[in-house]
Amino acid sequence: MRDINKIGLVGGGQMGEALVRGMISGGVLTPSDIIIAEPDSHRREHMHSTYNINTTADPGEACSFASIIILAVKPQIMPLVLDSYKDILTKEHLVISIAAGITLSALEDGLSPGIPIIRVMPNTPALVLAGISALSGNNSVHKKDMNAALHIFSAVGECVEVAENLLDAVTGLSGSGPGYVFTFIEAMIDGGVLAGIPRPIAEKLALHTVFGSAKLGIESGEPAAVLKGKVTSPGGTTIAGLQVLEKAGIRGTIMSAIEEATHRSKELGK
Repeated sequence: MRDINKIGLVGGGQMGEALVRGMISGGVLTPSDIIIAEPDSHRREHMHSTYNINTTADPGEACSFASIIILAVKPQIMPLVLDSYKDILTKEHLVISIAAGITLSALEDGLSPGIPIIRVMPNTPALVLAGISALSGNNSVHKKDMNAALHIFSAVGECVEVAENLLDAVTGLSGSGPGYVFTFIEAMIDGGVLAGIPRPIAEKLALHTVFGSAKLGIESGEPAAVLKGKVTSPGGTTIAGLQVLEKAGIRGTIMSAIEEATHRSKELGK
């Protein structure tokens, strides 16, 4: 595995902060081995005071400090970031991008030739170290580079390695998925209130139902259809509720949402 002795993050937003928290709490690195390159002085102060890491507004300082550079910025500003880093990143660096939709070829075009680059699609549960990240590397990435990236992102959850042509679909499913899940949770809460349950209790019931169901799915290893069948007794309450969801086309709607989010991810990469 490539040595993970110094890491620089470009961007001190929520996902960058989640990675810092995960790497420190998971023992991947100590605070003194991490630097954040962030133009906003308030975010720099927050990151330094909260995690005792190094901070800078200078791209050159981050690149001379770290051999692994994580681009934790929004897709819309990636061209400006690449322009700032093009002349200071070398083949000795490993560059990791978490910007949705920005392809490996676009990243290669924006940087010097031959730099190993890995695209990662994490999701927001990484903020509580329970995310899922999908990774794909360019032709300059060696096994040691990918292993290093997998080690880093496993600090904030689970990881899978996929072909790059699947990353837009990953974005539509797990990247955007928390938005779908929270919409469903919100609807469950409102349904509980409609049925007469006080909102605070409805919130607790809905959140723990979703959490427990996901945990059961992960730990049992059984298909979702099998687990659904175990709670769906003949003529019971669950099948009555499921009939309403099926009449409303919930499956097709969710599938279409993922399809549309995948399409939008592709648009962002153009």
